[in-house]
Amino acid sequence: MKSLKQELDQRRAQHLFRERLILESPAGAEIRLGNETLLSFCSNDYLGLANDPRIVTAFQAGAERYGVGAGASHLVSGHSRAHHALEEELADFVGAERALLFSTGYMANLGVVGALVDRHDVVFEDRLNHASLIDAARLTRAKVMRYPHADVAHLAELLARAERPGLITTDAVFSMDGDIAPLAGLRRLAMKYEARLLADDAHGIGVLGQTGRGTLEHLGLPLASPLILMGTLGKAFGVFGAFVAGEAALIETLIQRARTYIYTTALPPAVAEAVRASLRIVRDESWRRERLRALVMQFRAGAETLGLTLATSPTPIQPVILGAAATALAASRHLRARGILVPAIRPPTVPEGSARLRITFSAAHEPAHVERLLQALAELPRP
Repeated sequence: MKSLKQELDQRRAQHLFRERLILESPAGAEIRLGNETLLSFCSNDYLGLANDPRIVTAFQAGAERYGVGAGASHLVSGHSRAHHALEEELADFVGAERALLFSTGYMANLGVVGALVDRHDVVFEDRLNHASLIDAARLTRAKVMRYPHADVAHLAELLARAERPGLITTDAVFSMDGDIAPLAGLRRLAMKYEARLLADDAHGIGVLGQTGRGTLEHLGLPLASPLILMGTLGKAFGVFGAFVAGEAALIETLIQRARTYIYTTALPPAVAEAVRASLRIVRDESWRRERLRALVMQFRAGAETLGLTLATSPTPIQPVILGAAATALAASRHLRARGILVPAIRPPTVPEGSARLRITFSAAHEPAHVERLLQALAELPRP
């Protein structure tokens, strides 16, 4: 058996070792790392709300009223008026009968899958699903069938052969490629084979759709059975937490059966108050989504001129595919030397041979920031 140190040394030799960055500043278009001021293109703060003064004020007021911790799980004594109001407002926002708060998107996905599936069911997964969906299926001990990325026809074949097709799970916007799942086709199959469909819209909620309701609005799909929506509150909303939305019977089932909801302390109520303030901004300030779309279009046009290999993504996630992990690391270091932070994404986060610069945009960016990024990418050493 290799020692832990040997395994870590091997990761370094394979250019797969990961290191944490220590920020000295709030999230924003520009950040401080030690003595460096860097232009950041790697945040999920898509609407530029993580340091918005109105949300900070709401957080402070929530702490003044409720304190800094919930004190208990939701089902003991930790479910505050702030939590309840936020759940009602989120349900109204996405057009669902009810919504339920979770501490993180990871816990939400584990909670939903664990509550709805047992070892006799089959879970169907897109091969590029987020780790939380993959882990959720594993923990149920159900049979797992993975279909090629976004391949609705192949999924149909798998469903036709399954005895108990319990649940289809998919990212709505895939976190490493930025492309959108074929949710309309997946929904049709779920209805045909009497399965449920869980769509993880962590990277679409707040960003996509005319009113920011996410991928379902973008595609013109209703949030109704068999669809289940999971959305996060730490990306476009700029705060923390997650929620699941759907029919009332689903939410009540999760309250009774989702272990990651039942057996953990509730989010601080002050966080819920901050999200409520953020939700109002997401609803009211559509210019943030419009600016974001314009920045993405500007970048894609410039990248095409440079001959860069991009994924097919209409979202703020714009990966530049470079191939080898060493190549992606070198590109990341090149950008950092020019004052731009874009970490390299390497296996096992992405498939072997598809290491990349995962560039993400925020409404906090300016067109001049995008031009600076394109200039630095134009100077990348070419093979």
